[in-house]
Amino acid sequence: MNKTQIFEFFSRLAEANPAPRTELEYGNDYQLLIAVVLSAQATDVGVNKATRALFREVETPAQMVALGEEGLKRHIKTIGLYNAKAKNVIALSEILVRDFDGEVPRERDVLTTLPGVGRKTANVVMNTAFGEETFAVDTHIFRVGNRTGLAPGKTPLAVEQKLEKRVPGPFRRDAHHWLILHGRYVCKARKPECWRCIVADLCRYKPKTPSPASAG
Repeated sequence: MNKTQIFEFFSRLAEANPAPRTELEYGNDYQLLIAVVLSAQATDVGVNKATRALFREVETPAQMVALGEEGLKRHIKTIGLYNAKAKNVIALSEILVRDFDGEVPRERDVLTTLPGVGRKTANVVMNTAFGEETFAVDTHIFRVGNRTGLAPGKTPLAVEQKLEKRVPGPFRRDAHHWLILHGRYVCKARKPECWRCIVADLCRYKPKTPSPASAG
């Protein structure tokens, strides 16, 4: 895609959804961080089901430490890799209490030193909690970036770096939300729903999927 096409691509997504946001449920920056850590290799729907009761009980790192690893496991046992995630959540909560007065740090380099927090998680927190212009490349964004030609790359970092260069100013803060939602609901992994895609004419994906009605 060229610059004009990319601007048009995001203009359409923005018009269709002017105020995109994460589908994870949370009440404060700390709960957001925990929800994103728990969402690795899990769905937002599954994480939300597990955290609703948890977040009524736990709003701060200190409260999480008090709950303890076994108490946390009881809340999140329906989520994949819950044993490792519980260990990481308790460890990062202890660090936040000890070193950051219970506050979530804003800097990527600091966030990624916390147990269970990788670059993608840090980018989500920086963007959603603090309004930073970051691009958190999950499987949806990786697929959309490559399939459409918006930001092709062989690794999530390569796609992130392409987005960093290519996404125009007005759309930078919300770009990753639009792309995640587009990948989750329209540009799906197995069968993209090209017949109802508002950016299909800008996309380089050639075998456009016909609508079920026309196929029938």
